[in-house]
Amino acid sequence: MQLPKLILTDIDGVWTDGSMYYSSDGAEFKRFNTFDSFGVLLARKAGIPVGIITGEDTEMVERRSKKLKLEFLVQGSSDKVADATEICKQLGIQLSDVAYIGDDIGDYKLLQACGISGAPSNAAEFVKQEVDYVTSLGGGSGAFRDFVEYIFKEVGVYDKYLDQLKQ
Repeated sequence: MQLPKLILTDIDGVWTDGSMYYSSDGAEFKRFNTFDSFGVLLARKAGIPVGIITGEDTEMVERRSKKLKLEFLVQGSSDKVADATEICKQLGIQLSDVAYIGDDIGDYKLLQACGISGAPSNAAEFVKQEVDYVTSLGGGSGAFRDFVEYIFKEVGVYDKYLDQLKQ
């Protein structure tokens, strides 16, 4: 395994627990776990861009993406493989250079097409059967971080980048 040239992620069910919260006045809420931010920091330290591809289209995801200064955000995706391919074209890379984590049917084809695939521990069973790595953590509990750490550990560079982040 080599470090990917791009890390992409779904949001609902990966960075969140998949729940959607609605207030009585119609406001919608999502709960993000800051534990996942470390996965972004680790990727950034290694020079790997991170992006979100989601079927949803919400201001909350846009705000989270901006706060973490993610390089790519595709919302309202109806074809995640096509959207990932377009990002790859912009970077001059192939889908085989991409690591992707997702949890359900909308992620299935991209998980099969990318170079390194992952799923949270609470993902759909048929998804977990297809991926390279099932995280020890569930969606909304640090699954993205666990996936990125897994990749860096498998490549043998986790300690190097962790030490750099500690300084």
